[in-house]
Amino acid sequence: MLAVPTPDSWVQAALSDWRTLLVDHANCEKKAASTALALLFAYPEDRALSLALARLAREELRHFEQVQKMMQRLDVPPLRLSPGRYASKLRALLATNEPQRKIDLLLCGALIEARSCERFERLAPHLQEPLAGFYADLAKSERRHKGLYGDLARASAKQAGMPQAALDARLAELAEAEARFATGPDPQFRFHSGAPCALPEAASSG
Repeated sequence: MLAVPTPDSWVQAALSDWRTLLVDHANCEKKAASTALALLFAYPEDRALSLALARLAREELRHFEQVQKMMQRLDVPPLRLSPGRYASKLRALLATNEPQRKIDLLLCGALIEARSCERFERLAPHLQEPLAGFYADLAKSERRHKGLYGDLARASAKQAGMPQAALDARLAELAEAEARFATGPDPQFRFHSGAPCALPEAASSG
């Protein structure tokens, strides 16, 4: 699903600043749960989507709890970080009309989960325990989440009478943009940031 892999420079930055990575990872889990709930509220008439996203939101919150426990175990304080630009850039591409906006939201959800899965898989072999095993397990969950969002996007497109070719073309368009955001020069280091063009930004308290 991803157009290009994560740059090696991002992997090196993550390994050297894994504490910031872990803090932002916790934020990502909260945002993932929030996204699932927002979709649930936005499309209450879609029963299958609502049930699937309710389960997903619960799992994302469990992951947040697990990250918090890992931070405590590794003595990483829950510092405040400014949000990354990745998700906001993706959201700027969303259609404004329905049902295309709903389909775009689900496709972007699939792409974000796919990128998360890929980054967990890239990092796990290079990390020490307990982070290595934790991230390897999370990669499996992110793969399931990617599949869920993809299935929901296909179901929504079918309900809207959107041809599969048109859905594939839209996914390819969004994937190309996602690749730019995840791999282009980025002065800010976050879980979904691009290739570092400066030293990783330190976490700031507040």
